Amino acid sequence: MPLKLNIGLSKKVGESNYGSRGASLNVEIELESALIAEPAKFQERVRQVFALVRTSLDEELNGNGHAPSTDNGNGKTQQPVNGNGNGPARNGGQRQATQSQIKAIHAIARSRRIDIGQFLSDRFHVNRADDLNIKAASTAIDELKGDAKAGRAA
Repeated sequence: MPLKLNIGLSKKVGESNYGSRGASLNVEIELESALIAEPAKFQERVRQVFALVRTSLDEELNGNGHAPSTDNGNGKTQQPVNGNGNGPARNGGQRQATQSQIKAIHAIARSRRIDIGQFLSDRFHVNRADDLNIKAASTAIDELKGDAKAGRAA
């Protein structure tokens, strides 16, 4: 009877402006049952599979997995939606605020009793945190936390 070996790895890497990307990979393979009687060979096979999975996961997170872009019908390509639920860039070609940034903006404003609608309208000329690009969202977080007091005068 063959042995089944199931190896899984997940990895999440942080990005600038409170963003992150993640990937997960699981592999199941069958091994010769005789390997169980030879622990050194079994461990070597496990290390080989882990190394393969680790390399594949790192390549995926570094963009070497060549995620396909999609043709939107007019000859232009569109990148797929990223792990944060954000699609192609808006706001002058900049990526939209991540869900983590949007949650942080609301949480900080709530804890400091700041009217988020008024703050966003006065400072960024938008009605919702979802309308911010990633850079503006980072600035908003810093200002709400009080880290960028000079930015409030602008």
